[in-house]
Amino acid sequence: MAETLFFNALREAIDEEMARDQSVFVLGEDVGHYGGSYKVTKDLYQKYGELRILDTPIAENSFTGMAVGAAMTGLRPIIEGMNMGFLLLAFNQISNNAGMLRYTSGGNFKIPMVIRGPGGVGRQLGAEHSQRLETYFQAVPGLKIVTCSTPYNAKGLLKSAIRDDNPVLFFEHVLLYNLKEDLPEEEYLLPLDKAEVVRTGKDVTIITYSRMRYHVTQAVKVLEKQGYDPEVIDLISLKPLDMDTIGESVRKTHRVIIVEEAMRTGGIAAELIACINDRLFDELDAPVLRLSSQDIPTPYNGNLERLTIVQPEQIVEAVEKMVALRV
Repeated sequence: MAETLFFNALREAIDEEMARDQSVFVLGEDVGHYGGSYKVTKDLYQKYGELRILDTPIAENSFTGMAVGAAMTGLRPIIEGMNMGFLLLAFNQISNNAGMLRYTSGGNFKIPMVIRGPGGVGRQLGAEHSQRLETYFQAVPGLKIVTCSTPYNAKGLLKSAIRDDNPVLFFEHVLLYNLKEDLPEEEYLLPLDKAEVVRTGKDVTIITYSRMRYHVTQAVKVLEKQGYDPEVIDLISLKPLDMDTIGESVRKTHRVIIVEEAMRTGGIAAELIACINDRLFDELDAPVLRLSSQDIPTPYNGNLERLTIVQPEQIVEAVEKMVALRV
């Protein structure tokens, strides 16, 4: 086991896959000589050359289209979005081309590409750099959406995403890059479509993902001292949702709270509530509760920014109220 920073876990995954498979290459703004905005590709251009670690112009729509074309010919491109919010400029390439070409070509083309980079609400990055694009893309057919949350799952998931024959949107949170964790020295891969049961419990199921996993963890420490026993699930896969793992938990606790950093309207929680109500309604002893960010542009002011997203104390209060209603 070796202690590894989150961003270095991602770097190791890319390095190992590029060494294993000559068809894997990276492209994006400042990924080469500069090493990426969060150093995920640091020094890799020296090892693999400037054609496999390709610095691009500031032209997201163009280089995303180039990556789609490369994937159609059998290469495995990894796009780094310097900030995932910039990829709104490539929405057409991702949705109409990457997401749909395998279908519209009648299966003649596979699109093995990964689109990865930092997103989420950071610390005073302003509205345009605080995007949560998972909600923008969840309705697009043909895409897989993954959100890593620990150095361990970041590495294992990215390796699996690179090997997948479908386009994978791989979301990393800007505030998690300096997390540390001991990683196995031997190779490992993780499934792209499975949630993780972070903590088992019997009182209520708390479903979350990405950075909010740590807000939930803080809340659980308080709740444990008060005698509550929550179960915590990290979704990891946002498309498709792992309803088998969720269903098993709901049948045990009969209560669900969803905690997300995405905004309330049209968020991941909204889709998840619909799925739970469709499949597990008779198992519920209370309506599903969602704790989401406010439907406003994220303020630059730090105090105001904090007020827009879910905090641990709100999670504690929600569990207290929901479990108090137990019949």
